[in-house]
Parts: sequence; C-alpha cells; structure tokens
Amino acid sequence: MTVVRIQIYASSNGDRWFLCRGENVEDVFVFHEPNGPSGGTPSRSDLTTFLASGHGTPERRALLGKIGALVDLGRASPPSSAQGPEPGTAGAEPTPGEGA
Repeated sequence: MTVVRIQIYASSNGDRWFLCRGENVEDVFVFHEPNGPSGGTPSRSDLTTFLASGHGTPERRALLGKIGALVDLGRASPPSSAQGPEPGTAGAEPTPGEGA
C-alpha cells in the first residue's frame, strides 16, 4: 500500500506529525511518529478524531494552517446562497391565495 505524507509539525523533543493519504482518496489521516528515546508507539488518527482532540496543541494548529492555506483568501467568494436568491427565483412559486 502506497502512503503519501507531508510533515505538518515537528516538536522540539523530536515527535513528528504527518498528514497522510492512502491509495483510496478517502483514506486521509494524521500519523504521529514519536521520538526514538521516548519509546512511544507510532499512531494513526482519522482527521475527525485528530481535530476534535488536542484543542490548542501546536500540531493541531499546524494542520488547520495547512488546510486554511488551501483557500486563497484573495480569490475566495461567499457561496451564492449568502448573496440572496438567484435572479428570477423570487417569483417562481405562486404566493398563498394565488392560482397556480
């Protein structure tokens, strides 16, 4: 199985976190690689679990920064639904009491 990964954060003690994607496009996860001297075990977390835990941790903030970088704020625009109804849709359905 081929896993593509990019490092999202490295702590001062040598722990590293990676954003990973497996062969299946839906197989996206965070992989934690502990430093050697700690004797810790590498672990895998799905994105939902990783983002729901560890509020305020630097590795979580780093992942959110990577996700946020995907959006070019200079070119982003609000969804059309936030701008009101599409032209011509306001009168598309009869009002109450009006014949169809």
